Amino acid sequence: MTQEKDLEKIQREVESAFKVYHVEKDKDYLKLYVLNPDYKLIEEIAIRYPEWEISLKERLGEQYVEIKPKKPEKERIWINLLLLILTFLSTTYVGMSFYTKNKLWGGIVFSLSILFVLGSHEMGHYFTAKKWGIKTSLPYFIPAPNILGTFGAVIKQKSNCPNRKALFDMGVSGPMVGVVASILVSYIGLRMPASAGKGYVEIGIPPLFQAVEILAHFNGKAISPVAFAGWVGMFLTCLNMIPAGQLDGGHVLRAMIGKASDQVSRIMPLLVLAVGYISDVMCGAGSIWIVWSLIVLFFSFAPHPPPVDDETKIDKKRYVFGIIAFLIALSCFTPCPFKFVK
Repeated sequence: MTQEKDLEKIQREVESAFKVYHVEKDKDYLKLYVLNPDYKLIEEIAIRYPEWEISLKERLGEQYVEIKPKKPEKERIWINLLLLILTFLSTTYVGMSFYTKNKLWGGIVFSLSILFVLGSHEMGHYFTAKKWGIKTSLPYFIPAPNILGTFGAVIKQKSNCPNRKALFDMGVSGPMVGVVASILVSYIGLRMPASAGKGYVEIGIPPLFQAVEILAHFNGKAISPVAFAGWVGMFLTCLNMIPAGQLDGGHVLRAMIGKASDQVSRIMPLLVLAVGYISDVMCGAGSIWIVWSLIVLFFSFAPHPPPVDDETKIDKKRYVFGIIAFLIALSCFTPCPFKFVK
């Protein structure tokens, strides 16, 4: 009964938006043949009825709106869990190398710290997507044989953003939730004793981390692995907020200034490359910026896909918060991120 009522509502909306000249109807299936359809309007209707598959199709030169209930999509959560377990193991293994005593426990503490920082970032995106009715996957953690034991985490967006507000919220939520988690982990880590293993990493200290050092009354030279996990979260916030392509910063800027963001996106690879050159001159640690200039170049190739409603601008509060978010990301920047010392 509910499905029939929904079908009637959707039919009325389509008929009020377009000229419908023929209807094919079944119990839970509807085809409305229309004249001069507008894809954007159909997308807006589809967003209001997330349980239904509403699409524009063509057959023998005639265009019609096809409406049918969505089949429940099976989430393969076992993949998310498997990747989480593998990332936990890889980050624990890496974390053990930072300790001389209680290596296993120290590795686990480091792993939990880095997973909390990365997970907070992705869950910020996830819950914001749920708020706006945007379909997404659960986070996929990525294990890797590097200094952290991971390449981070991602979520897969499965539907379009309905408007600029949703695009802004999706872009800014992950980095801002992640940076709060990073501050918390950094503070806890700076209150813990350092316990270096055979080698250590010399890191550049960004302004935000320096502020946390002051709050934690830290005056040592070496930080604990937990504090390092918090530092990593800040550095990743800086990288993610680069305003290019479909990076988080690219989403935020696209929501703020519209299509003009594509022009900003095109110059960002050169700016990041310039940072790499300056970093190499200053401290011989510009390679990471050079790699990131290539990543940013890849993201900047394609124009940012617009939200369904690209005309309605975001409100002033979001503009202000967007500027603050970019300033926070800038406070996480250091020209010489890290280099290995034996």
